[in-house]
Amino acid sequence: MLYHTFSTQQEIDQEYNPRLIVDNFEVNVDSYFTESKRVLKEYPHQSGVAYGPTKAEILDIFPADTATAPVHIFFHGGYWHSFQSRDFAFVAEGIVRNGITAVLVNYALCPSVKIDEIVRQSRAAVAWTYSNAESFGANPDQITVSGHSAGGHLAGMLMSVSWENDYGLPQDLIKGFLPISGLFDLAPFPFSWLQPKLQLTTDEVLRNSPLLHKPVCSSPVLVAVGEKESNEFQRQSENYAEYLLQHGISTQYIPVKGKNHFNIIDDFLGDGGAFCEKILEWSQQN
Repeated sequence: MLYHTFSTQQEIDQEYNPRLIVDNFEVNVDSYFTESKRVLKEYPHQSGVAYGPTKAEILDIFPADTATAPVHIFFHGGYWHSFQSRDFAFVAEGIVRNGITAVLVNYALCPSVKIDEIVRQSRAAVAWTYSNAESFGANPDQITVSGHSAGGHLAGMLMSVSWENDYGLPQDLIKGFLPISGLFDLAPFPFSWLQPKLQLTTDEVLRNSPLLHKPVCSSPVLVAVGEKESNEFQRQSENYAEYLLQHGISTQYIPVKGKNHFNIIDDFLGDGGAFCEKILEWSQQN
C-alpha cells in the first residue's frame, strides 16, 4: 500500500482532490472571488500589512467597530500552492459583523517555498498579531484562529507551538481553534498529483503532520468537515478530533450537513453562521 488502504495514485487523488468529487466546483471558487471583491469594497480594511521580512508575509486586517475588539485569525486554503489572502476576504464579513476584528494571513506558496516555511510563517503571523493587536484597536488577550483546507492544517500545526519558550509569549495566547476541512496527516501527498509542487520528503511529512505532534495548547477546538466531502477528508478530521480528545483537549467534531469542501466556508458570509457563533463564544469567554 502507498498509504492507508490505497495502492495507486489514482485512488489517492480521487480521495484527496476535492475538485474530482464536487460538480461545478468552479461556481464555488468563482464565488470566493466575487464575494471577496464585494467585501473589499464595502468594509474598511488595511491590506498588505507586513508581519515578516518577505513580500508574501502580509496581513489583511478588517477592524470591528468596537474598541478593543477580539481578534480572529484566518488561514486560507489552496493546498499550499495557490490563492492569496485577498481571495478569501469574504470570510471577514461574518467575523466583523459579530464584533470581532478579522486578520487574514497571506503566506508564500509551494514550490517557491517548502511547507516547513509556510508553517513558520503562520506562527510568525500569530506572534505578530498578538504583539501588535493594540495598534489596530484590538485585544491581544482574545485571539482565536481558523483555517480552511491547507489553512486547517496550519491551524492544527499551531497547537503544538511552545509560544512561551520559542516566542516569549503567553502559552494560551490562542483561545480557540477551528480547523475546517483540514489535512492532519500529510503522508498521502508524496504519492499524489500534488507532489511536483510540494516536493515533500519523509522528514517533512513527519515534521508537519498535526496528528504526529502532541498538542501543548489547552484551548478548545472545533474540528469541522463537510458532510459531502470525501471519506478521507472526513476520516482525517475525525481522527484528529479523537487524537486531541486523547490528549485532554476540549474538542468537538462536526460533519456539516449538506456542505462540500468548497461551500463549507460560506458560513462566514453575511451575519455568519455556526462557525462565527463559536468564535464569538470563545471570545466572550475570555
